[in-house]
Amino acid sequence: MGYQMWYEMKIWVDADACPLAIKEILFRVSKRTGVMLTLVANQTIRVPTLPCIKFLRVASGFDVADNEIVKLLSTGDLVITGDIPLAAMVLAKGGHAINPRGELYTADTIKARLQMRDFMDTLRASGIDTGGPAAESRSDHRNFANQLDNFLTRHAKNA
Repeated sequence: MGYQMWYEMKIWVDADACPLAIKEILFRVSKRTGVMLTLVANQTIRVPTLPCIKFLRVASGFDVADNEIVKLLSTGDLVITGDIPLAAMVLAKGGHAINPRGELYTADTIKARLQMRDFMDTLRASGIDTGGPAAESRSDHRNFANQLDNFLTRHAKNA
């Protein structure tokens, strides 16, 4: 039995920057569980031809995909994103968010993440090279898969 039988949540993906390995994990989970998966991007992305997986193309532009996800999101839905402001909007609307490295954003952690993001933006604006995140690793993929599985298990039991 898939999780979908107990819980009607949907998974939304901020797909423009989502790593291919994470998309593949999501495709397998959606196929196995029947949870509706929608990838939102401003460029065409190939998705498996399954009734539980959809692709939504949006116009190019700053935050267009983010705004569409927030508009379509229902309370309890899950969003996959590395975009901290989008994660904050998702949480404010009653959704859940996990980043592609497997971090579950929560009301307790999102404020600190926003503050750190703003601080790093300030440093970059003043000319300081802050570098970037480390390249994704297999460990990140495992962390993501484990966090997603734990999330779906918890929410299937609570539905």
